[in-house]
Amino acid sequence: MSATPAGRVVIVGASAAGLAAAETLRREGHTGPLTLIGDEPAAPYDRPPLSKEILSGAWPPDRLPLRTPADLDALDLDTRYGREAIGASVAEGTVLLADGTEVPYDGLIVATGVRPRRLPGAPAHVLRTLDDALALKDRLGPGRTLAVVGAGFLGAEAASVAAGLGTHVTLLEPAPVPLAHAVGEDIGRMLSQAHLDHGVDLRTGTGVSEVVPGGVRLDDGSVVEADTVLVAVGSRPNTEWLTGSGLPLEDGLVCDEFCAAAPGVYGAGDVARWHNPLFGTSMRIEHRTNAAEQGMAAARNLLGAQRPFAPVPYFWSDQYDLKIRAYGHLRSHDEMLIAEGSLEERKFTAVYRTGDRLTGVLAVGMPPKTTRPWQQAIAASTPWSQATSLLEGAAA
Repeated sequence: MSATPAGRVVIVGASAAGLAAAETLRREGHTGPLTLIGDEPAAPYDRPPLSKEILSGAWPPDRLPLRTPADLDALDLDTRYGREAIGASVAEGTVLLADGTEVPYDGLIVATGVRPRRLPGAPAHVLRTLDDALALKDRLGPGRTLAVVGAGFLGAEAASVAAGLGTHVTLLEPAPVPLAHAVGEDIGRMLSQAHLDHGVDLRTGTGVSEVVPGGVRLDDGSVVEADTVLVAVGSRPNTEWLTGSGLPLEDGLVCDEFCAAAPGVYGAGDVARWHNPLFGTSMRIEHRTNAAEQGMAAARNLLGAQRPFAPVPYFWSDQYDLKIRAYGHLRSHDEMLIAEGSLEERKFTAVYRTGDRLTGVLAVGMPPKTTRPWQQAIAASTPWSQATSLLEGAAA
């Protein structure tokens, strides 16, 4: 089964990835029916600002839509917003919606994203949708207390915004050093100190067993009291609706280097686990830039381009006055070196080695041009021994 220029293509997930796929299909000459299905009632909107500009009140919600109504109309989409997909059959070429409707397809792009993990016990806030962000925003401000469970990037961003609004924040993290698995212990400690400097009660090596009325219960049985609890302990890919579909599922929709999960079926965005040939490993990336790039790649390959999707992943994070930008595959690195600047000044460029090659770069408080040569070197699979010349140049 394949998508011809006049065939019916269904995109499940009215997300950044799904929208990028739809736009690319039209731009690349697909003239057939194009259905965009999303479980939220809204048209595709941007999610990174939820934990930053929306939570802080710097942006009104009407700044979030990714395209204007006129732009969307120009795509000639059959939109099914507020309609949840609950099943699919590769053999029959259909997607089943919760209202019982079966939507046939010649080509399918899965872009259903992820949902937050939750903790047992009483209800708590999570941060994934606009409604989530607005509900949490209403609970922040002077005289309020917030317990954030999880000091990953999402939890850290929410904690920094809440503290800036005058909320007393307790940030709870089971690992000894937050984000050490992703950025290294030295940078993790530097980011931890930023929380402490802004009055956040950061407690590392602290597990949370459940949410209770008025706070959270820790693994040792004690209770941390808080008016509001935000759970930011990671996400689960939205693949349950594909159970029994005939598609491979393992911590996401399993795809090859072309983002294909089966003939005529492609994955894109947070839900897709694909083989990235640049790094020679399977990845599932929950970053905004990757979602758009993979949506475009999936659409092109669905139409027959057959080009491997081999990006240098990119992400950014805003915490207090720190602007963090990173390229590459930083997790499970073997070595981290400061190429320029210093951790003490919180203004630096760090580079990462995995095996015998350069695999990542992270900058804090540095202009974008400082990371460009490193990004290019990562894309060129530069051996670590050759990367030392860039280190010498940065230090000069």
